[in-house]
Amino acid sequence: MATRASAAARCIALLLLLALAGSSSAQLSTSFYSSSCPGLYGAVKSVVKSAIAREKRMGASILRLFFHDCFVQGCDASLLLDDTASFQGEKMAKPNNGSVRGFEVIDAIKSAVEKACPGVVSCADILAIAARDSVVILGGPSWDVKVGRRDSTTASFSGANNNIPPPTSGLSNLTSLFAAQGLSQKDMVALSGMTLHTLLLKVTFGLARCTNFRAHIYNETNIDGAFARTRQSGCPSTSGTGDNNLAPLDLQTPTVFENNYYKNLVGKKGLLHSDQELFNGGATDAQVQSYVSSQSTFFTDFVTGMIKMGDITPLTGSNGEIRKNCRRIN
Repeated sequence: MATRASAAARCIALLLLLALAGSSSAQLSTSFYSSSCPGLYGAVKSVVKSAIAREKRMGASILRLFFHDCFVQGCDASLLLDDTASFQGEKMAKPNNGSVRGFEVIDAIKSAVEKACPGVVSCADILAIAARDSVVILGGPSWDVKVGRRDSTTASFSGANNNIPPPTSGLSNLTSLFAAQGLSQKDMVALSGMTLHTLLLKVTFGLARCTNFRAHIYNETNIDGAFARTRQSGCPSTSGTGDNNLAPLDLQTPTVFENNYYKNLVGKKGLLHSDQELFNGGATDAQVQSYVSSQSTFFTDFVTGMIKMGDITPLTGSNGEIRKNCRRIN
């Protein structure tokens, strides 16, 4: 009896070890491609650097692609899939249609990476690395990107419509939508500086469309009067007129990654309703003030938020696939 019990115990222990090993091998790692594609990071950075040199706001467009992707099904490159006669992707969903851009840059990166190590690196990882490189090239902080993601074979049109915070969001709704992704209110405020509701919400590197800030500059009171009048000059009050006119979210340096976004909020010069909600007598006021006082604090918290964002339900192990073309399933 004792022998059988001992054998059963050893069997259970072995199964647990195998389960743990399987779990460990399926985790993301900063060294995932160290042997299989050592030239990966250089290939990605070269293409991103050239793209930003041609058009500086492309850096934020790439960063925004990453956020839009991670908020729907996790960081799985589902956003990159094109619609076909038999497949509905996410590109035509309301937060994305006529707004997300930079797909051709991801295509160029994929092409360069495939030449170096064909069939090895996922589009999801390419997007995560390109987002980090964009931040660094634009003057922001760096971090080690965890990789090992695989690409989805599905997309979610409804998820894209429901998971991405609209520019009309209040603080409670913003907090809830981030919490649904495993992100804290602190992460939300930190990521807002140059990302989520400055970039996710139909914004192209430091620029917002009139249709997304019209109500704030004409109808709301938590805005500096002179600032509102300045923005009204380029954004007619009538819906359907000048909807795509652009205005900078950051008055001082709209194409640099730094903390002026938060300084604008303290001065009641947030362009979007959802921006000014971060500094409007609520629970996040103190955090905004801390970023005004210390850019390094903002950078530290931003990196923490980015790493957590990249961890949202990735496909790993044998799940998903490594796409040959980021725009379509193999």
